[in-house]
Amino acid sequence: MIGRLTGILQEKAPPQVLIDVHGVGYEVDVPMSTFFNLPAVGEACTLLTHFIVREDGQFLYGFGSEAERFAFRQLVKISGVGARTALAVLSGLSVADLAQAIARQETGRLVKVPGIGKKTAERLLLELKGKLADALPAAKLPAEDARHDILNALLALGYNDREAAAVMRQLPPDLSTSDGIRQALKLLAKP
Repeated sequence: MIGRLTGILQEKAPPQVLIDVHGVGYEVDVPMSTFFNLPAVGEACTLLTHFIVREDGQFLYGFGSEAERFAFRQLVKISGVGARTALAVLSGLSVADLAQAIARQETGRLVKVPGIGKKTAERLLLELKGKLADALPAAKLPAEDARHDILNALLALGYNDREAAAVMRQLPPDLSTSDGIRQALKLLAKP
């Protein structure tokens, strides 16, 4: 099993990179979040990896952080989600954003990722519920949860995105959900 590669970055052709490790070139597929954080060609590079062997080939996937690799491994465990889909998810959402979408059960954020339809998004939310948040405690943001709930309440009450966003900017950052909704409605009621 190949768990990590350290070598010289030889080529960058999204989503694949070529890393020279003491004369052996490894082709590694990476999510775009990792790709954009790679050094320039010719510089030293370290990637955490996940190695998959199938009957049609051997595939090596690389990640810039342990959180990305962990999320990838959780995604490929889900029936019907392959490595390409998992890379697409991690290219479209940061690990923290993915953990938040799962915690809040937001299919809308997942269907924005190319190749993810509504049914796949629902399956991802169901299968990953509780798995990423436990591994990534930094992704839990209670103040952000309250702000998200306030915004959703305003949208559910019939206010449009522009009105709700304008009011959200006027609210203090550390409000509880109920106080935030109350204050937002007062602000919206003013002519």
